Amino acid sequence: MVISHWVVMNNVATTRDNTLLQPAPATESEALYRGLSCNYPKFFKMDKLCKWAWIGTECLFDNSNALHQNTDPNKIAVVLGTAHGCIDVDKRYHDSLPMASPALFVYTLPNIMLGELCIRHSFKGEQICTVSDAFDAQGLFFTVQDIMTTNHMDACLCGWVDATEGQHNVCLFWITKEKEGLPFTAAILQELYQWKDFRG
Repeated sequence: MVISHWVVMNNVATTRDNTLLQPAPATESEALYRGLSCNYPKFFKMDKLCKWAWIGTECLFDNSNALHQNTDPNKIAVVLGTAHGCIDVDKRYHDSLPMASPALFVYTLPNIMLGELCIRHSFKGEQICTVSDAFDAQGLFFTVQDIMTTNHMDACLCGWVDATEGQHNVCLFWITKEKEGLPFTAAILQELYQWKDFRG
């Protein structure tokens, strides 16, 4: 297995495969959405976590389905982790009580971002959302390796998506069984996640 492509998005910049996509930090996902010329009206109904996961995936796939169009959607897994989950919308939902908003309730589980991505790209393989204090490269490596080996997946969208209070931290990887790419190891996942600045 290899890391075919990866995206890092944070409050410094946005890169894909170490190529700069956004020189200045985009504090709002909507700015990147417009910059990518996307056409997905449902995007604006999503919560903050889903928006950043969705935008990160669009950047990873270069705003097309070319990377996975020849892969059986039943054999594409999604494994994502987060720290704050949907805390932003949880607070808004709590504040809407006792007349709770159904529109907010939809996004009160962090695994909803998996659903949004799978709907967008028609992925039908295994799906896991974990909540932890910080990015866990070893745990991510173990989970993805186990899913792809035991459940015979051909590819996996995996990584970390966290967004709260004007901060976003997104690091996504496209794991495949192709020959070209970076070795799929916990050490390399950690190294790519810790990217801080772009020097060309």
